[in-house]
Amino acid sequence: MKRLTAMLLALVMCVSCLAGCGSSKKEGSEAGSTSEATKDSDWAYVSGKGELTIGMTLFAPMNYYDDKNEFVGFDTELANAVGEKLGLKINFEEINWDAKETELNSKNIDCIWNGMCITPERKENMSISDPYLYNTQAMVMKKDREAEIMKDVSGLTVTAETGSTGEGKIQGTIPDDETVKVSAQDYFKDCNYVASDSMAKALMEVKSGTADIAVVDSVCALGMVGEGTDYEDLTINLDNNFGQQEYGIAFRKGSDITEKVNAAIKELYDDGTVDKIAQKYELQDMLIKK
Repeated sequence: MKRLTAMLLALVMCVSCLAGCGSSKKEGSEAGSTSEATKDSDWAYVSGKGELTIGMTLFAPMNYYDDKNEFVGFDTELANAVGEKLGLKINFEEINWDAKETELNSKNIDCIWNGMCITPERKENMSISDPYLYNTQAMVMKKDREAEIMKDVSGLTVTAETGSTGEGKIQGTIPDDETVKVSAQDYFKDCNYVASDSMAKALMEVKSGTADIAVVDSVCALGMVGEGTDYEDLTINLDNNFGQQEYGIAFRKGSDITEKVNAAIKELYDDGTVDKIAQKYELQDMLIKK
């Protein structure tokens, strides 16, 4: 009888222990889930450190240093305005454009905000904001050679920034769509292609004569080429429509910062801030209205 009583008591204690352990495991699991949710929240990560690190390259009129060596530009000012809305300090980090996704995923930067064209591949690999500016690809060449070059590009040397939309169009890695008038891949098929580290360097290649044509964003070309610039001897040709693009801001795939930035930019459209910044950089005609 004593043995039976002892066995029953042991059984009760075991059940109680299992119930207690089960409860602890459940609580631990819930805590783990909460922890994971916080861990997976880009917004929690960025707001926790109080700053948004933006990856960019230097090119006017998006992000550049002016004559007074002040860091300015349309994207620069818009990002700072968004930072104020979200209560974040904005930190700009110059990156190698071809390594932008690696920089983003390794958390060296938190977003790519630098006149980045939205493409199907980029939408697949990153979370991208609502588009905010229209863009096309421009051909930039020496003024005194424009007629000759536009007559026949066969055998000429063409350059574009590594990892850029221009390079993608030339190499065919960015497919043509219904906005394309002339296929860049077909147009430059008989050219020698040489990659440049940046759009600014692509323009320098043309200026120095080591390349005949630079294919760069029209926004970049209009901001960097012409009277009063370092490229007065160059000209912009937009005769060939290689397709219309739209600029967007890229975040890590699934990032919950994306919608917060979208909402902040919408507010800045509504209060006239975006229009004011665009007019300052003569980009008002390229704005995608919200």
